[in-house]
Amino acid sequence: MTNNSFLGRLFDGCNYVFLTLLGIATLLPFVYVVVSSFSNSTDLIPTSFSFDAYAYIFSTATFPRSMLVSVYITIVGTAIHLVLASLMAYALSHTALPGRSIIMLLVVFTMIFNGGMIPTYFVVEGVGLTDTLWALMIPNALSAFNLIILKSFFQSIPNELKESAKMDGAHEIRVLTQIVLPLSLPALAALGLFHAVGLWNQYFNAILYINDSSKWPVQVLLRQVVILSQGAVGESGGEVASDSVMLSQGIKMAVIVVSIVPIMLVYPFLQKHFAKGVLLGSVKG
Repeated sequence: MTNNSFLGRLFDGCNYVFLTLLGIATLLPFVYVVVSSFSNSTDLIPTSFSFDAYAYIFSTATFPRSMLVSVYITIVGTAIHLVLASLMAYALSHTALPGRSIIMLLVVFTMIFNGGMIPTYFVVEGVGLTDTLWALMIPNALSAFNLIILKSFFQSIPNELKESAKMDGAHEIRVLTQIVLPLSLPALAALGLFHAVGLWNQYFNAILYINDSSKWPVQVLLRQVVILSQGAVGESGGEVASDSVMLSQGIKMAVIVVSIVPIMLVYPFLQKHFAKGVLLGSVKG
């Protein structure tokens, strides 16, 4: 209901001003990065315009290779996450599942407590995942938070649909793949995007588990670019170190822009599912 009183209009006006300033403050750093990538300078208003920075980063094999690594771990890692989360959430959505409450208690326990970085590293090393791309996808393949939301979403689907399918001879896998999952696309899209963004921005795990520079995702390459531009790296830069003489402010900004463009292009196609996919599952949780 609209409040047409003086205080109501004043409150709405203050809200508009505050949100406008907040939007500008949020957008300004991104504009600065984009402008700097085309000007090779630190000025907000560019004094020159050139594509040299973009031509340079695409002229070497290092950046396209890191982009392919990031795309690979994002797509494969998200697919693994959705498969594991769907299977476990579907099983836990059955209230008659033996030991369901104990399993849920263990799931919640992992949200509060974990083994820590060093034990996790020993586990990854012990199973032979070190210096492989699987080390970036398997350790965090299943999120307890996403699992609980997806379980709640599955529980919101009427049992009559599942029971009627079973009466027609459908087994559990067919009920899951042909009834439950198609009705859960909003939740799968939202949670898949959450996980994909996390994989795309993965940085610390790559430094911890990946020693081969040819397997670095783009976020680690960006770190090397920043370090090299400051002249604070020795031989650890590998192939990137040989290109350090060409590093500039524009190249750093161009790498940032190109690294965030793919994930920004995906967002508009999935944004419409967020309200239904996330809020419905959380409310019923």
